Amino acid sequence: MATQLGLDLPVRTARERDDFLVAPSNAMAVALIENWRNWSGAKMVLSGPEGAGKTHLTHVWADAAQARIVSAADLTSADVPVLAQGCVAVEDVPEVAANPDAQTALFHLHNMVLAEGHSLLLTGTGAVAHWGISLPDLESRLRGTLEASIDAPDDALLSAVLVKLLGDRQLIPPPDLIPFLLKRMDRSFAAANRVVAELDRISLARKRPITRALAALVLDKGNTTAR
Repeated sequence: MATQLGLDLPVRTARERDDFLVAPSNAMAVALIENWRNWSGAKMVLSGPEGAGKTHLTHVWADAAQARIVSAADLTSADVPVLAQGCVAVEDVPEVAANPDAQTALFHLHNMVLAEGHSLLLTGTGAVAHWGISLPDLESRLRGTLEASIDAPDDALLSAVLVKLLGDRQLIPPPDLIPFLLKRMDRSFAAANRVVAELDRISLARKRPITRALAALVLDKGNTTAR
């Protein structure tokens, strides 16, 4: 087995359509993204837990629709009429729950994009009903939007996600690493991201290869919830 020592290689996050791992937990969301031209009302909400692949699917859709991607928190400084001249993806909408100005900007963007005959994708953690949007007109429009949810991963998908995250960092796991992690880590996308990042960091810092022993150290340090 080849060892990987002390190489601070760049992280390349693979976000092409072929890189997205389709499983029962996300198949409906993928199908709706691919069928975006037929969205009811020309808009869709993509919801799900942290690290579930919302950003990846947003980039897949943006490539297909020639859309611009903007963070909801950045809308207060954005030129909304210019954005509305094409399809738009607005990420992390719940982050503006306490920002009335950003909510107002999103409300105007929503109306302008649809009035111009373009499509709108909005993303956030959890269901729309829990986003905490306080602007009544915006909240009602979000609740009336087609929603696709990404669910928590099963074993097969979480295994594939771990392999992909390691691959993004140009790391090849030994055969026993993924089963070891699955039995001991919190079974979530967010935990997978955290544990892989920490494995990479400690491997570089200690000039040690990625092994089960290193994974046990990461889990014992509490970087994710051990079982």
